[in-house]
Amino acid sequence: MNKTLPAIAAAALMGLSATASAQVSSPIIPLPLNPVVDSAHRTCTAKTASGLGYTVLRAAPATAAKPGDADVVLIDYLGYLAASGAVFDQAQRTPMPVSGVIPGFSEGLKLAGKGSVMRLCIPAAIGYGAQASGPIPANSDLVFQVELLDFKSMAEIEAMQKQMEAQKPAEPQPAPK
Repeated sequence: MNKTLPAIAAAALMGLSATASAQVSSPIIPLPLNPVVDSAHRTCTAKTASGLGYTVLRAAPATAAKPGDADVVLIDYLGYLAASGAVFDQAQRTPMPVSGVIPGFSEGLKLAGKGSVMRLCIPAAIGYGAQASGPIPANSDLVFQVELLDFKSMAEIEAMQKQMEAQKPAEPQPAPK
């Protein structure tokens, strides 16, 4: 039996442990997540005129493009209640139309440059308001961590769909009898 293998494995695990410790101090919450987010990750440092709070956790390059109302974004996100930290939704590599989400989320997406990670603190008034939605109680302030992976215009998406359809192989015809 190779006696150096356990030593190498132990060193590798110690290296992973150090990496994991370094990640704990990061302001970015890794996905998937446990069902409750601690209070340190439920606040934002800046605010827009509408009341949307936001914190840039990882800035995009200064020249990074930002999505608009007519775009569809590809995001990783985590949604949780501001009051308790209870996670109500999370997904990775999810396409969403910028104009097809709650107003505070839409506003936050338009602030994000491609490649950025942001925390959005959405007051109930620009969230779901007085209406409950699934696990979200009425009048709830919400927090989302959002990573903007990419975005495309609807025209680009439609062109891609047409191109994919054109590249599909033809259906085989039944053999004559």
